[in-house]
Amino acid sequence: MARPHRLPNPAVFICDIQEKFRPAIHEYSKVISTAQKVLKASATLNIPVFATTQNAARLGPICPELSLPPSTFQADKTAFSMMVPSLRSALSSEKSSSYQVAIVGIETHICVTQTALDLIAQGHRVYVLADGVSSCNEGERGIALRRLESEGAVVTTSEGWLYECMGDASIDEFKAIAGLVKETKEKTSDAVQTLCKI
Repeated sequence: MARPHRLPNPAVFICDIQEKFRPAIHEYSKVISTAQKVLKASATLNIPVFATTQNAARLGPICPELSLPPSTFQADKTAFSMMVPSLRSALSSEKSSSYQVAIVGIETHICVTQTALDLIAQGHRVYVLADGVSSCNEGERGIALRRLESEGAVVTTSEGWLYECMGDASIDEFKAIAGLVKETKEKTSDAVQTLCKI
């Protein structure tokens, strides 16, 4: 399959979407549904996926409904940033030295923020998908997203990022992605209405 045209080296980061956090995170079901859509699109567009858990021995595994693809690089961590040595090494062993990284997960103001800042410092372009990140305290999200924009991250939506990845309706994968967008329209609308008030 051809690579997306507009973003030459996209990657997806799934940050700590673990079962134990389900009752605590604001609108967690919407974070999960956005992550599911991004994962399906990543398979279609052949985008590498990197996922972490935060102290899995204590906080448990990634939510089972995410169904991570077998090629996903996974790391457990106690650091708040996803950019632990094993993930840095895996990212650098890929084809490019600079990626356009989309981040979904939790918590916006802690692990997502520190991951984004580390990626930016290493020369990567960061896209924080506002309909796919949340925190325990709803008010933390907007402050964190505004900070990340000021630090150079792009705060956008999952749909906006997917279409930017493609860049052109003539690519082979467009029909499948357009179908995915249609299939997830209601859940996307709910997530955007709830989580994209910055």
